[in-house]
Amino acid sequence: MPTAVLALATMLAAVSPALAQEAGDRLAPEIATAAKQPKLATARQFMVVAAHPLAAEAGRAILASGGNAIDAMVAVQLVLGLVEPQSSGLGGGAFLVYRDKASGIITTFDGRETAPAAATPDLFLDGSGKPLGFFDAVIGGRSVGTPGTPALLETAHRRFGRLDWASLFEPAIRLAEEGFEVSPRLNAAISAAAESLYRYLPTRDYFLSEEGVPLFAGTRLRNPAYADTLRAIAAEGARAFYQGPIAADIVASVRGADDNPGLLSTGDLAGYQVKEREPICFAYRAYEICGIGPPSSGTLTVGQILGLIEPYDIAGHGPESPESWRLVGEASRLAFADREAYMADSDFVTMPRGLLNRDYLKERSKLLAGARALPAEAVRPGQPPFDRAMAHPPGLTPELPSTSHFSIVDADGNVVSMTTTIENGFGSRLMVRGFLLNNELTDFSFVPERDGRPVANRVEPGKRPRSSMAPVIVLKDGEPYLVLGSPGGSRIIGFVAQALIAVLDWRMPLDQAMAMPHLVNRFGVFEIEAGTPAEQLAPALEALGYEIGLAEMSSGLNAIRLADGVIEGAADPRREGVALGQ
Repeated sequence: MPTAVLALATMLAAVSPALAQEAGDRLAPEIATAAKQPKLATARQFMVVAAHPLAAEAGRAILASGGNAIDAMVAVQLVLGLVEPQSSGLGGGAFLVYRDKASGIITTFDGRETAPAAATPDLFLDGSGKPLGFFDAVIGGRSVGTPGTPALLETAHRRFGRLDWASLFEPAIRLAEEGFEVSPRLNAAISAAAESLYRYLPTRDYFLSEEGVPLFAGTRLRNPAYADTLRAIAAEGARAFYQGPIAADIVASVRGADDNPGLLSTGDLAGYQVKEREPICFAYRAYEICGIGPPSSGTLTVGQILGLIEPYDIAGHGPESPESWRLVGEASRLAFADREAYMADSDFVTMPRGLLNRDYLKERSKLLAGARALPAEAVRPGQPPFDRAMAHPPGLTPELPSTSHFSIVDADGNVVSMTTTIENGFGSRLMVRGFLLNNELTDFSFVPERDGRPVANRVEPGKRPRSSMAPVIVLKDGEPYLVLGSPGGSRIIGFVAQALIAVLDWRMPLDQAMAMPHLVNRFGVFEIEAGTPAEQLAPALEALGYEIGLAEMSSGLNAIRLADGVIEGAADPRREGVALGQ
């Protein structure tokens, strides 16, 4: 192993209890202790890596019983919605990247939520035309978009699944009926959101005691309402969710949130459609990286970051060099400038076709040739070739971390990379029939226009809000090599780009790449993960002209690597995920 990697391995192992925080609350000591331990697993047949042990075990059991990666995907998501409800579930949306071994194709499924037909661009403006405060917009019905996850599960299973649909619901139904233990992480999340969870009776009754105290870690939590919802979908398919009594209850909850009602209708639910889209693929050194395209900006922005640093010797500089981070940080700033100007739901906004054009990125990478941070005025959107799109003014889109990611490889070589979300922790705080509803509409820009020019990511009826989710599959010599993704709001882009550099350029062991302290630069401030040895880089980066900000970073990278007949899986130690294989 290279000396630089050995030196960094020691640094990475020092992820401390001070790091293990979610929403500003310290996690329980046992989780903080676990954050110091490697979470690498190896297998020969199949692997599942998910953000909760019970979800990973559900997927593992499906694969062991002869199911394929898509079957396991359904089971994992249904269990995550129960045991990690603050992050994803039936009331949210997801992006799936899938590689089918038999055909060799990679395809993507867009299960992103959509804005109600009655939504207007001023949805998040107050009576005086000013943007609402973030949580004023989030909590209640105003922020709820049409959920896409149930439709995505069914659409992908009909196309590629192997086992009987209803059988995939059994693990989640059993856990919902028998109960599961509240984890320290879920306890911490409930504690952080207790005030807002108390506002609505269903979340108050489910997540808090009769005295209004957050459920303690170790409490057995049952959810019979969720079990009943799952039984209905297992028997009738996704139409049981989008039509009939469940849909009526969703609409009643959204429109009946008296302090902040929303616009969702039964027609919005009945008309929802998953979109199968061509993947976004790009070359990086000896690899091909494929992921989801708009309405997610994730893969495009990660691809731009990697394309901008490709002319430079990032491998030679190594992970401990301030120069490496200057290059990555500047590339990220430039990529985020293009993201803000051009990227949104491409069904509504005409986007440039040349954002990943190699000549464009090579020319733009010359901006990285200096020795110091670029001045703010130099970080502007570029002019990609084949550009028939308008460069839009910047919007106002606060993205806070929640979400979940899981990676799956089955015994036949089929591959799933899926990032799934209800947006903010606990979404809108509205709970219906055992599941939470998303607040995904707050991923739109709160400001619809600037200086009379429309913002690309403004609210429009039926539109899908821009996302930063970046589930990817990396190919080497045409075969899957790495499966990767993370939660984390707009920092997802930096988390995924850094992990790819760590594995592909710095040849870092997979578990160490997942645990690596984060350095992220989106808009000029170099954010360094607080409480980690990465803080040692702060003086050098500050000397290069950067403003430094220390921040807690709740990544949840979950990855699988396939090499030499061995399947490796690793989960981000900041969360409670595991890799399970056989």
